[in-house]
Amino acid sequence: MSTIVVKLGSSIVADDAGQPRADVLARVCAEAAALHAAGRDVVVVTSGAIARGVGVMGLDARPRAIDELQAASAVGQGQLYRVYDELLRAHGVHSAQVLLTFHDISGERSHYLNARQTLRKLLDWRVVPVVNENDTTATDEITFGDNDFLAAQVAILLGAELLVLLTSTDGLYTADPRLDPAAELVSLVEDFSALEALDIRQTTTTLGSGGMRSKVVAAEMATAAGIPAVVTNGLAPGAVAAAVAGEGGGTRFPARQGRYSSFKLWLKYAKPARGRIAVDAGAARALREGGTSLLPVGIVEVAGGFDAGDAVDVVHDGADVGKGITNYSAAELKRVQGLKSAEARALLPRASEEAIHRDYFVLA
Repeated sequence: MSTIVVKLGSSIVADDAGQPRADVLARVCAEAAALHAAGRDVVVVTSGAIARGVGVMGLDARPRAIDELQAASAVGQGQLYRVYDELLRAHGVHSAQVLLTFHDISGERSHYLNARQTLRKLLDWRVVPVVNENDTTATDEITFGDNDFLAAQVAILLGAELLVLLTSTDGLYTADPRLDPAAELVSLVEDFSALEALDIRQTTTTLGSGGMRSKVVAAEMATAAGIPAVVTNGLAPGAVAAAVAGEGGGTRFPARQGRYSSFKLWLKYAKPARGRIAVDAGAARALREGGTSLLPVGIVEVAGGFDAGDAVDVVHDGADVGKGITNYSAAELKRVQGLKSAEARALLPRASEEAIHRDYFVLA
């Protein structure tokens, strides 16, 4: 079955006082249930636990301190899921609460695969997963981008048909329409490099942490995996159905050609780099144009305290070349950098011929 991933931002889930937008959530859940009844698999990725906690506790604004953010999430998460569960059950649809951390999709590959297997089993059981980050135990991910990154990763995990990002504006504009009355809606994005000229700020709502830039990055991630994305106004009735049908407003991001494998997408977007390797011009050209592995002879500098198996950024002359999984620790690479393969093996007999194998490298 085809899978639709629908992500709701905090501004869709709750109003500025942290109270649930009951009418909006009811409409979205009704549309999700209709897709489910039509045979589609549906995954809901939701923000709003912190916003709901702020409302319950009567706080004046979204907290800034990590412990306060986590406490607000702990208060709000259960109540938030209860709303989804009741609304979906009203349509005869079972749901399941799935809380993920950044580590689940950026740490060991086994964690990534386990998350996919769990989500896939729920879909096999015809259950609608309601996914959120586990903010209560998380740290940096609470401010990662209002779950836009998480939604894109879930779509990639499941090989979704479509990623729908619901926000409180009609889509991507040439500038912030709240600040520039001349801003125009961008209905179609086929070239992400063309967006560099636009004023896409990481602005936030009162209780949210994301912004349009994080949605563009999420769309870029999804489309690189062959998954089209739509950013549209979730406050408008029928937004999800229109996005799935290819109708209505919003900004559409078609799937791109030359898609990466799921592993390389995980490496590029989810696996954090633990260090940096600088390479010479010849190695940079071979990586970019020849699709080759990186050998120790092409390395000119090593920075960071990484171990074998960690991801590292590869740079040349200050510019990113790509990211790869290293076969050496930082200490080992410092010993063999600039050496030919035979010389490196003589110094470290068990060492691999490649510092980074081409199958474990992705271009920037």
